[in-house]
Parts: sequence; structure tokens; C-alpha cells
Amino acid sequence: MERHKNFISFEGIDFSGKSTQIQLLLEKLNQYGIAPILLREPGGTVISEKIRDILLSPVHREMTEKTEILLYSAARAQLVHQEMIPLLKQGKYIIADRFYDSTTAYQGYGRGLDLEVVRTLNRFATSGLTPYRTFYIDILPEEAAKRKSSRGGEQDRLESGGLDFFERIREGFLNLCNKEPQRFIRIDGNRNRMEIAEIIWQEIMKIWSIRLEDFRTNK
Repeated sequence: MERHKNFISFEGIDFSGKSTQIQLLLEKLNQYGIAPILLREPGGTVISEKIRDILLSPVHREMTEKTEILLYSAARAQLVHQEMIPLLKQGKYIIADRFYDSTTAYQGYGRGLDLEVVRTLNRFATSGLTPYRTFYIDILPEEAAKRKSSRGGEQDRLESGGLDFFERIREGFLNLCNKEPQRFIRIDGNRNRMEIAEIIWQEIMKIWSIRLEDFRTNK
């Protein structure tokens, strides 16, 4: 798969804090005059957002595992080919709030679908596009459950999965980290959020250091 240096992603189980870290990173990058395009999965296009509504609605509890993965793949294919590939060709920076690793973890490990089938669908939907680096914010499912309880409100269809479901998902993410240590950056999600943000920033400086220096020089 093609790894593109302008493309990074964030992964983690629900309530890991990844969305908070994405926002903190965007604020930091904006200080250097860099405004990456933030895209979420599923979503990011009109079609993909409509698929997202179907996927996450608690109304659709009868949805089968195969239907679920095909819908995620369809939303991703639309996002990749309508938005991501054209943006990268223009030299834009992209930060993805989830990408195909979530499908591997959630539908492959979590739902128990055949991992080779999952990998094939991922490759097909993305035409081989791969993040250059993936930040994985790691927390235990028990901690995620506490955060979910304290937040309150209605849970979406995926968030309502049981503890065993999220344990399998976490195991999937950890396996991915072990298989691709050159791409994944695993971070302890129990640390102070500003400590996590600094770890991410230091890694971003390594990834995009020349570009950031260029922006500092041009300001």
C-alpha cells in the first residue's frame, strides 16, 4: 500500500481521547500557518455522512456484520476517491479521525470477520492509500466504560457494544501496532492530555520537520 507523508491518522477505541488530541494538534499546527484538512470516518462527504447515519443509528440494531463492513467500506471508498486522493495530489495535509485500521479492529477482531477478507476490502476501498503515521491512543475498555458513563447521553450503535467487544477491538489495535511498528505510534491514553499532546507534537515535528521549518522561515 502507498504511504503518503502528508497523511496521518488517529485511532483508538471509543472514548480514548483521540478526538481531543486531534483538536489540540490542529491548534498547534495553526500556529505555524499550517491548516490540515480534518476528515472523519465514516463521513467526510455527503454520501459518506449519510452512510454514517445508518451505521451509527441505534435504530438499526438488526444490521449484520457483513452489511456493517460493506457500508464502512463504501463510505471510505467515497471519501478516499472524492476527497483524499485529490487533496494529497494538491499537496494538502490530511489528518484522519479513523481510517481502515478501525475496520480491521472493529469488524475484523471485534465482530470476528475473516481478517483476510477485511484486508482485501480495505485495499479495494482505499486503492492502496495508507497513512504515513498512525497515532493509537490506548486505554483499557474498563476506562472507556467509565468515561462513557460520566458523559451520559444516548449511545450510538457501536458504543453500545459490551465490554468483551471492546476488549477484542483493543486486542486488534495492539496486534496492528506490533505488526507495523514503523507506522503505529502507541500512546498511553491514561496520561495527562497535555502530556499526550506534547508526545504527538514531538512526533509530528519528526514527520513534518522540514515543512514546519519552511513555514517558520516564510512567516
